[in-house]
Parts: sequence; C-alpha cells; structure tokens
Amino acid sequence: MPGPVTRIGITGHREVPDAALAAVRSGIRAELRSRPASRALSSLAAGADQLFAEIALESGLPVTAVIPGMDYETHLGDDEVRASYRRLLKCCDKHVELPYEPTHEEAYYAAGRYIVDHADRMVAVWDGAPARGLGGTADIVDYARRAGVPVTVLWSPGVRRA
Repeated sequence: MPGPVTRIGITGHREVPDAALAAVRSGIRAELRSRPASRALSSLAAGADQLFAEIALESGLPVTAVIPGMDYETHLGDDEVRASYRRLLKCCDKHVELPYEPTHEEAYYAAGRYIVDHADRMVAVWDGAPARGLGGTADIVDYARRAGVPVTVLWSPGVRRA
C-alpha cells in the first residue's frame, strides 16, 4: 500500500551567497532523501527557488510551478535567470498561474501563501533576517509556522546576504 502523498514547498532568498551555497545544496538534497516527497512546489524565482526545483527534478521529483499573478518573467532578473526559469518551467509537469495582484509584493506573498497552503512541509533558504518587502522569506516562514506547516531552515551560520 503506498504511503501518504507528501508535498514539499520552497521559500528562500533570491541571492544565495557563495559561502552558503554548498550548505544549502547539500541541505536540500538531504531533506529530499531523508523525508521523501511525492511533489515539490516552487515559484522558480532566482536563487533558492530555482536551486530547489533543479535538485528536485534531478531527484525525479515532479515539480509544480506556482506563478505569481503579474508580469513575472520580466521581473525575475537577468537573461541567465530568465533562461533558467523558462527551462525549469518546461520541466514542471504542473503549472498554477495565480490571479493578478495589484503590486509585485502582493503577488509574491500570494504565491508564497499558495505554496504553504498546498505543502505538507517547507524548506526555507533563509538567513533569519526580516523580509526586505512583503512576501519575503521571513513572511512566508512566519505564515507557514502560523499555519502549522513544518519548516526546515537551511543556511550557513555567520553568512550574510549582500
């Protein structure tokens, strides 16, 4: 008899410093190995979201892309980040396009809440600092904790973001 369906979501910083990257990569791999899931959820933003989706797909885990309701791709970053987004999006077997939101920050927050609401557990690539805008990593970690969704925080102690 198959086990319960478990879904794992990601929230995290768009910029993961090189000093934290190895710990974050190995932490994601360890999290996926030690507590296997049947689905991953990611907004495929630069940094943690794309890294998580990449590792999940390499592990054979299907990924649902959760797309904020805005002109998302144009705000993802440089050409390399947008190309990575398009490549990962093609690899996702499910896409959820959220309703349009009045501001980009509200769209990011709605996407983060959607992921939490549809996940059994979360991974947060988070330095522990307050969010730099509505919908930032700290906001989503707080939302998940209030919703009772377990959060595993991955980071390297002492490493600061730019």
